[in-house]
Amino acid sequence: MVSAVLAVTFGLTLLVWGADRFIEGAASTARHFRMPPLLIGMVIVGFGTSAPEMVVSALAASQGNPGIALGNAYGSNISNIGLILGLTALISPIVVQSRVLHRELPILSAVTLLAAWQLRDGEITRSDALVLLALFGGLMTWTFWHGMRDRIDALGSGIDRELNINNIPVNRAIVRLVVGLLLLIVGSRILVWGAVNIAHGFGVSDLIIGLTIVAVGTSLPELATSIVAARKKEQDIALGNILGSNLFNTLAVVGIAGLIQPMSVGPEALSRDILVMASLTLSLFLIGYGFRAPGRINRYEGAFLLISYVGYTVYLVLTTFNQ
Repeated sequence: MVSAVLAVTFGLTLLVWGADRFIEGAASTARHFRMPPLLIGMVIVGFGTSAPEMVVSALAASQGNPGIALGNAYGSNISNIGLILGLTALISPIVVQSRVLHRELPILSAVTLLAAWQLRDGEITRSDALVLLALFGGLMTWTFWHGMRDRIDALGSGIDRELNINNIPVNRAIVRLVVGLLLLIVGSRILVWGAVNIAHGFGVSDLIIGLTIVAVGTSLPELATSIVAARKKEQDIALGNILGSNLFNTLAVVGIAGLIQPMSVGPEALSRDILVMASLTLSLFLIGYGFRAPGRINRYEGAFLLISYVGYTVYLVLTTFNQ
């Protein structure tokens, strides 16, 4: 058991450090090839912060651990909104100024409802996975179109300032990109091994481990990025980071894992976990969309999101160990 805990700790460390190198290298490389800052923020940063979830879930699915694969993706969405966005709003209230983020909020809500509908039978089939990946491809096409057209946007301006501050040579950027990717792969293998052994050691399901330890661990890049952005008053980067990550998790992460290996989970995944994920996502939409004025997530609403996450986690722990 001690070796499994150490493996999870070491694996998470590699994942966080690797994701940071991967994002920095990918963003700087894209900048050198003159990709618009808005596209870097929407695609590169969103993909980079979700890279740990993607690698971990794909590996877990290939090794026959669907609970970790799905729990990681959906649990990360829950922690992104409840834990990370809640903490971020407590540090600095978030004003939704970006037109792109304003459009992404209803898209994320619709995608979340699709995830709930697909899991109504307790299974993600390869057909379901193909639908998710097709939607992901369509979303990326839409993103590139808007990223090339909307050159002036609050999110793009914030990313441009960050890239100017952290400008590095292209050869160093490519090295960081490759090193970050290798660390993600190695860290994910160590993490999945440790998580599976912890689940077996405590007699809990892979789904619970995926929803808690693995999900929070793979969400650490989003946590670091959002808190730093909030402290710098770059609220659009903080929110864009969460929206992009949740879209990647729901469509690409689950889609890739389901294509590798169809996944089945118990009915509690729909009645408990998907319900919480959908409720938090719809709450974020109602809070942040701004039907008559710019959307705003104040400290009280941030506290509500954070308390909701803590309550959900406590409920998971109590029900797991009282069985």
